[in-house]
Amino acid sequence: MRRTTLIALTFASSSIVALTGFVLAKEESKDALPPGSVSRAEGLQAWTRIEAVVTHPRCANCHVDAKAVPIWTPAGESKSRVHGMNIHGGKSRIGAETVPCSTCHVTSTLPNPPAPAPLQAGIDWQLAPVDFIWFGKSGAEICAQLKDPKRNGGRNAVGLLEHLRHDASLSGFIPRAWEPGAGRTTPPGTFEDHVKDMARWGAAGQPCPR
Repeated sequence: MRRTTLIALTFASSSIVALTGFVLAKEESKDALPPGSVSRAEGLQAWTRIEAVVTHPRCANCHVDAKAVPIWTPAGESKSRVHGMNIHGGKSRIGAETVPCSTCHVTSTLPNPPAPAPLQAGIDWQLAPVDFIWFGKSGAEICAQLKDPKRNGGRNAVGLLEHLRHDASLSGFIPRAWEPGAGRTTPPGTFEDHVKDMARWGAAGQPCPR
């Protein structure tokens, strides 16, 4: 009797684990489209819209090189330039060696205040990892980088979608690009449009312009 009960419990536990894993997998990939369900032409169209987002100053200004000098686009200006006040992110990418980014950019899930008040986010303000350099690169270069797991944090197409959703769950930098506070420009479309385009691009095999 005990042996039968133990076997039954073991089977039930295994089933629960398997079911939980299945549900989590479904939840994690809810934005993903079946591979091959989107044509290359449609994927390239999606990338054109993605490129307009990732090259926008609101997204590209903190994706800088190892010099860790942040870029900004002050309210009322259209061109990006070196961050004022001699700000330097340092090796830490958060300004720990000089003036921490959090000195001005507080961690908060409250809406961003109007310009020129500093932007804020639900996670600590920081530069993107040095491997994720975007500023100054062409759309084709960013495309090749974004689809390369060696240069995008080890993510495949579904992983990139999960990254977007995870950042949004923390009220992070990505969704806030579209909510920067009055007086600031935003990338085209909406955050949800961007997620859908990333899904289309992924389903098309992540094609890049030549």
